[in-house]
Amino acid sequence: MGLLPELTQEEIERYARHIVLRDIGGAGQRKLKAASVGVIGAGGLGAPLLLYLAAAGVGEIHVIDDDVVSVSNLQRQVLFGERDVGRPKVEAAAAVLANLNPHVRVIGRRTRLDAANARGLIANCDVIADGCDNFDTRYIVSDACFYAKKPLVTAAVGPFDGSLTTLKPHETGPDGLPNPTYRCLFPEKPPPGTIPTCAEVGVLGALTGMVGALMALEVIREIVGFGRSMVGRLALFDLMNMRFETLAYGWDEENPLNGRGAARR
Repeated sequence: MGLLPELTQEEIERYARHIVLRDIGGAGQRKLKAASVGVIGAGGLGAPLLLYLAAAGVGEIHVIDDDVVSVSNLQRQVLFGERDVGRPKVEAAAAVLANLNPHVRVIGRRTRLDAANARGLIANCDVIADGCDNFDTRYIVSDACFYAKKPLVTAAVGPFDGSLTTLKPHETGPDGLPNPTYRCLFPEKPPPGTIPTCAEVGVLGALTGMVGALMALEVIREIVGFGRSMVGRLALFDLMNMRFETLAYGWDEENPLNGRGAARR
């Protein structure tokens, strides 16, 4: 991030509850101000994620989404309201976040992320947060972050369940082995048609709020540098039974990105 920017008097007042936190303080808040975060998807996970990143004072937020707001989004995508229906999500998000915190710069990218544009879209971001709703995009994003050496916070939700992890496979773990990739966790995509969509099975609105807020927490921890990272750990949330657990996973030496036989691109 280079030289950290100073906080204005208004920012010191705005972020006072962060600044008095021993593990954030003024230095941590300045790191947040200096940071640029790329958010993939402004939907159920992206909406609360964006709100909390902006409220926390992340200096620059790139919102990548090609969709428009629909009435069916409003049950869980708390960033938007009735008057936003039909409006591009990146445009509506920028307006809401500017009203929430005018100190944050929001850059809307109204496009669908794909293999051709992924690296360009994340190039100017320090941390990426992926809240998309499909495996194809998750693999594209995770591969792009690996080659660009960007930390990635990725999450997913089902009707009453969710998961969250952080990926930094471009770095080495305490054991001297590479950190795991997304492909170490999920070696292959599920066959087409085997994972029902949100429109088909539904999703609990408050669940997306909880997981999206946890994504924001992970992004903030990566920027500021406190607590134990979720690298190599997968958090699982079962809201039907209010059960929460964390599973460890490791590097798969057969994975195609940083496995023993991988060729860097």
